[in-house]
Amino acid sequence: EEEQIILMLVYLRHYLSFQLLGIMFKISESSAHNIFNYWQSLFEGNLPASLFEQVKKYPEEMEKIKEELIQHELIVDATEQPVERPLGQEEQKPYYSGKQKRHTSKNQIIICSEIKEIVDVVIGEIGSKSDVKIFRESLHKFHKEQGFLGDKAYVGEFQVTTPKKKPKNGELSKEEKEKNSWLSSRRIMVEHMIRLLKIFKVMQERFRLRKGRYKSIVSTVCGLVRLRINALILNIIKCSESGRAIEVRMSHCFLPELNLVSETLISSLM
Repeated sequence: EEEQIILMLVYLRHYLSFQLLGIMFKISESSAHNIFNYWQSLFEGNLPASLFEQVKKYPEEMEKIKEELIQHELIVDATEQPVERPLGQEEQKPYYSGKQKRHTSKNQIIICSEIKEIVDVVIGEIGSKSDVKIFRESLHKFHKEQGFLGDKAYVGEFQVTTPKKKPKNGELSKEEKEKNSWLSSRRIMVEHMIRLLKIFKVMQERFRLRKGRYKSIVSTVCGLVRLRINALILNIIKCSESGRAIEVRMSHCFLPELNLVSETLISSLM
């Protein structure tokens, strides 16, 4: 089992072909593909991609989290990934990104830097959709008083604090430049989080698997990153006699900055 899990992680991290994976692990190409699918689906089901995804089945806890998050300014950003060019002219147009000059899928990530947590992700939007439109369509998940911090793509959204754009045929004042620099230093955390996601080359290079697998794969990577940054904690229960692992329980590490240690939530994650 350990080798099979390593095979799955190697694929996500290095994005090798299944043929090469088969050679590395001394199995057939089809076996490598089947093993990857099996473990990737298990990891996706057991490592929630975001805090909201983790508690979506518990409405009362979700409301508590939304209320508490008002005290923190969340940071939003979107990232694009190249995808296979769809067949047919009508299918191609929605995925063509004018900014990237190629066909892409977009993912939006919203983090809370104080607790180093991925609060929400939107996966697999079409490349032609603007960042601000994706954001507007996801606002219903948050409290109406929630504040956000974003880049210039979100200028005009009253809930988002953004840098000031340079006026046409004009210059920013010294104070405005200093404020922009200060805002950039605060939102750098979301760039760091995106970098952690893109360490997995399956999220960095052109996506080669079926389009229907995209959301599942990205969700798995988000779950693995949450595990890496200790937002998720796996407690391994071992047999006292043999020392073998007999059960794995998942809990959430809520840091003191976010006062959300709820017995209901903790027990629901066990």
